[in-house]
Amino acid sequence: EVRQDFEASFIRLIDKVTNGSRIEINQTGTTLYYQPGLLYGGSLEHDCSPSRSIGYYLESLLCLAPFMKHPLKIVLRGVTNDQVDPSVDVLKVTALPLLKKFGVDGESLEIKINRRGMPPKGGGEILFACPVRKVLQPIHFTDPGKIKRIRGTAYSVRVSPQMANRMVESARSILNKLLPDIYIYTDHMKGVSSGKSPGFGMCLTAETINGTILSAELASNPQGQGAAVLPEELGQNCAKLLLEEVYRGGCVDSTNQSLALLLMTLGQRDVSKVLLGPLSPYTIEFLRHLRSFFQIMFKIETKTPEEEHMGGEKVLMTCVGIGFSNLSKTIR
Repeated sequence: EVRQDFEASFIRLIDKVTNGSRIEINQTGTTLYYQPGLLYGGSLEHDCSPSRSIGYYLESLLCLAPFMKHPLKIVLRGVTNDQVDPSVDVLKVTALPLLKKFGVDGESLEIKINRRGMPPKGGGEILFACPVRKVLQPIHFTDPGKIKRIRGTAYSVRVSPQMANRMVESARSILNKLLPDIYIYTDHMKGVSSGKSPGFGMCLTAETINGTILSAELASNPQGQGAAVLPEELGQNCAKLLLEEVYRGGCVDSTNQSLALLLMTLGQRDVSKVLLGPLSPYTIEFLRHLRSFFQIMFKIETKTPEEEHMGGEKVLMTCVGIGFSNLSKTIR
């Protein structure tokens, strides 16, 4: 029962952003009947279950938000950073720039972290706002480009602020050898902004000259679970994870592969291409869903880098969009 609460919370969230959805769950909670309503949007708030991070809920909203009737402005409360789902930090710096490439941009596209919340108790709060679009632009995003800078955030709540500095130092000890332009912010939220549980962690991004953003992140063990993590170790491991993501490469990092493929699928009836690193198991399953829902098949070509230092094998994904258009957006 405890495990399923985050799924119940997710269904409630989908109910809030839509109008006229029919949802029936049987007594034992094993079958779900769902008849989708219209994507309505508007100003909303939702308490996410603390057993999954806000990122779990946000990932789905990022897929739906551009097609609402009214621009979505939603306050989500719960866990902002954990060890399972993409954190709000990573989605802010990777998914938003990706949406912009498809033409979903403007002042009103933002993710704002008002409060942090670490597991098990959460207490974090974010604002997600997204404008609506009638159609999506096709993309040609096949040259990731060379990495020019590394940015990041080391955050700590309800522990010594020194933790953040220690993570930054140890991450730098690895990254400084590779390029000069590195800036890692330290974010120590205090008081009510620090949520209900102690913890710390780090999110790093590598940006290329062509606007590709690759990310990696780590969070400390939740209070009362597992051994205490040293901030030095976490900083080093996070830097190594970033280097691994850079090796995998591609124009979209592994967290956002499925979002990119969905937006390509829904685009105008035109060819979209994106170069990805190795497809994650989640992405492979997602491609099967795209095939069953939209009858769309991607052309998948494996590319082996010419030179050794260009990282691992890449996959060129090509499709023709289905020409999806936002039904409720008749104006303009």
